[in-house]
Amino acid sequence: MKQLLRLGTRGSPLALWQADHITELLLAAHPGLTIERVVIKTEGDRVLDRPLIEIGGKGLFIKELEEAMLDGRIDFAVHSLKDMPGAQPEGLVLDAFPTRAEPFDVMVFRHAGMTLATLPEGARIGTGSIRRSMQLLRHRADLAIVGIRGNVGTRLSKLSGDDGLDAVVLAEAGLSRLGLLDGLHWERLGVEVSLPAPSQGILGIQARSDDAETRALLAPLDDSEARLFALAERACMLAVGGDCKTPFGAFATRSGDGLRIEARLMDEDGWTTEGSRMVILRDDPAAQAEELGRRLGENILERHRARDGRPGRIDGA
Repeated sequence: MKQLLRLGTRGSPLALWQADHITELLLAAHPGLTIERVVIKTEGDRVLDRPLIEIGGKGLFIKELEEAMLDGRIDFAVHSLKDMPGAQPEGLVLDAFPTRAEPFDVMVFRHAGMTLATLPEGARIGTGSIRRSMQLLRHRADLAIVGIRGNVGTRLSKLSGDDGLDAVVLAEAGLSRLGLLDGLHWERLGVEVSLPAPSQGILGIQARSDDAETRALLAPLDDSEARLFALAERACMLAVGGDCKTPFGAFATRSGDGLRIEARLMDEDGWTTEGSRMVILRDDPAAQAEELGRRLGENILERHRARDGRPGRIDGA
C-alpha cells in the first residue's frame, strides 16, 4: 500500500483549509501515511475581472487539478462539490464524500441589527451567483444585486469603505470552516428564500479511477449520508442540465428511513418551477438516491418547458 499521497488543491484560504482538513482525516485513518500538498492555480483563480458564466463556468476551478491527476502529478484532489460540474472526465471518479457541513446560504450585513426583511428599499446586495440573485429578487424585488467574485475574504471586503455594499450572500459552510461567523453580522437564509446549490456544504474527493491503492486509502473518509445527499442532488442537477448559468437549487434531507429532495429551477423572466419527492430507502440506497434526484429533475424540466401559466409544484413519490 502507498505510504505517500500527493494532494492537489487550489491556493485560496478556504481550499487550503479543506486540504488540511482532509489531510487530518487521512492521517487519523492511516497513521504513518505521508501527505504532500501540491498547490495548483486554476484559470478560475487567475481571471477575476469577469463573471464566471462569461469565462467558462465552474469547471475553470478544477480543470488544472484534473489534468494534474490524469498525468500523475498528484494522486487526488479535494473540491467544494457545489463548484464541480455534474459529469466526471473519463479516468476520474468522485471517491469519497466526508460529513456534510451546514448547507445553507447566509446573508452577511454591513451593519449590526439588519435582516433581509429590514434592509432598506434598494439595498445593494453582492453575490456572484445567478441562483442566489434570482431567489433574492423573487423574495424582494426591490433589492439591487451587484455582481462580485473572489475568495471569501475578498467578498467580505466589499462590505467596508465609503461605497460598501449593504450585504453579501455566501455559503455558511465556507464561513464556518474559516472560523469567521462569530465576527460577522449575519442571517441564515431558509430554503424558502434561497434553496442551496446542489451539494453545497459537501466536499468531494476525486481520484483516478484506475488507482486502486489511493482509492482504498480514501474509502474511510466517505460518509454514507453525505454520499446519498450528493448523489441525489447532483442527479437532479444533471437531469435539468444545470451548470453555473442555470439558476437552480436542490437540497436533500433524511427523515427516518426516507430520503427527500426539493428543487427549484428559475428563468431570468421570473418563471419558477419547483417540487419535491421522497423515497423510502431499502436495499440499494445509493441507486435509489440517484433515481430520486433524476426523476424530480426530469419532472421539473418537463413542467418548466411547458410554461402553462401556473407556478409548477409537485409533491410525493
